[in-house]
Amino acid sequence: MTRRNETADVVVVGSGIVGLGAAYAAARRGLSVIVVDRTDGPTGATIRNFGHLCIGAQAGDARRYADVSRDLWLRLSRDAGFWLRESGTLVAARHDDELAVLEAALPAGGIRMLDTDELLRRAPLRREGLVGGALIETDLQTDPRAAADAIVRHLRSLGVQFRNRTAVTSLSAGRVETTRGTIVTGNTVVAVNHDLDQLLPEIAERRGIQRCALDMMRAAVTLRHPLTAPLLTGWSLVRYGRFAAGPEAAALRERLHTERPDLAALDLNQMYTQLPDGTLIIGDSHATATSPAPFQAEAAFSAFLAEAEALFDMPAPRVLERWQGVYAKGAEEFLIERGDEGALVLAATTGIGMTTGLGLAEENLTAAFGWTPAMEGTS
Repeated sequence: MTRRNETADVVVVGSGIVGLGAAYAAARRGLSVIVVDRTDGPTGATIRNFGHLCIGAQAGDARRYADVSRDLWLRLSRDAGFWLRESGTLVAARHDDELAVLEAALPAGGIRMLDTDELLRRAPLRREGLVGGALIETDLQTDPRAAADAIVRHLRSLGVQFRNRTAVTSLSAGRVETTRGTIVTGNTVVAVNHDLDQLLPEIAERRGIQRCALDMMRAAVTLRHPLTAPLLTGWSLVRYGRFAAGPEAAALRERLHTERPDLAALDLNQMYTQLPDGTLIIGDSHATATSPAPFQAEAAFSAFLAEAEALFDMPAPRVLERWQGVYAKGAEEFLIERGDEGALVLAATTGIGMTTGLGLAEENLTAAFGWTPAMEGTS
């Protein structure tokens, strides 16, 4: 059925985590909200991830948005009724240069070094080769597939309307044109992530936005005890802002790339999360292009499994699913811009959307639209 001339205080284009965060920010202030998405629901980076909210590994603006997001994730998990745990994040160190990177980050707080015995109590790893590790204390974990659906249901209960299977064709001041008619609005938020080039190509081209494709997998595993938190390795330390900038990380990166050029060629982030059903998410690789090829080389998955078997004390995993993740990638961590038509355009342009997206939306909608902060304790 075609709808004509609907009205809303806020129209959000895109139902990924940033778009849902924008809708949540508006709904908590009592505003009417319509979310428009060409799909049936979240299908992109918001569900194709580890469910790892890696707050304490961020720096600068990313850390500020992550801290705001943390509070919002905790509130949403309570009100929307989805699984989330204050797990922290484990880091397994297998070389002294990895310990050096962790120790260099200690003065900022929120990280506790672990000896090998404590790390093994928290993660079912092989003792051989371990030299210790750390716990990033602020981090959270959820199941992204369940969380996204639960957030949509909760937003509906707050009065947010969703127009799914509806494409936006153009934007103008106070109007959003869609394949089902016109929506008249006071404020428009565009949160379409890697599909920005399809709606606002000038902004995407000016900001150098491309797509980063990731290979990931989920496996059934037999572990001697559960993994108590998401687990990172040295390959992760050279990626995240809090760890990656110092000379210690430069030395670590040089060693890793020299010893394992095959893994460096995959642009590996060797990390793991265990879901409530006991299965393990394993990954991931990175390949950046305007339109990445959809074909997934088996070499990447073979490397993931080999590295997992070398790290964990377990029999060979049984692969249940493989998939390609995708997110927007740019020269900076975030895209925040007002388009010529007045829309607020938001994106996390690195792979930290789940960690920062709720805070990115909350802070920038408040500033752009002149809102007062939402009252604490409101849904």
